[in-house]
Amino acid sequence: MSDKLDLTEAEWRERLTPEQFQVLREGGTERAFTGAYDKLKDEGEYYCAGCGSLVFRSDEKYDSGSGWPSFYAPADDGAVETEQDTSHGMTRTEVMCAKCDGHLGHVFPDGPKPTGLRYCINSAALEFEAAGDPPVGS
Repeated sequence: MSDKLDLTEAEWRERLTPEQFQVLREGGTERAFTGAYDKLKDEGEYYCAGCGSLVFRSDEKYDSGSGWPSFYAPADDGAVETEQDTSHGMTRTEVMCAKCDGHLGHVFPDGPKPTGLRYCINSAALEFEAAGDPPVGS
């Protein structure tokens, strides 16, 4: 994705709630089973709460039992980026929004077919648009 959204810390703080800022800009994680979208089964699309880019769809969402919304694939190949995360004394793969580099969560190799991946994503990093609703941000 070419057009990166690059804001100052003050601009991000103005744009996001304190919880969204902590997750998206500081790499935080909400507590398991507390996020708004963990158990949501509605059809629709999930957008980055930082920039409004489409990152996941309900078609690829499943209940992993982990306490966070889980998807076996992103909305498309260019929706997210990943990089190695060695924080907290472990090695994981961080998932970030491709447009704004916001921390969304982590991806693990223990998901269902067809990908075998589990994108474990923070609800605070997402905004949900139910099928048939007006687009996010309008």
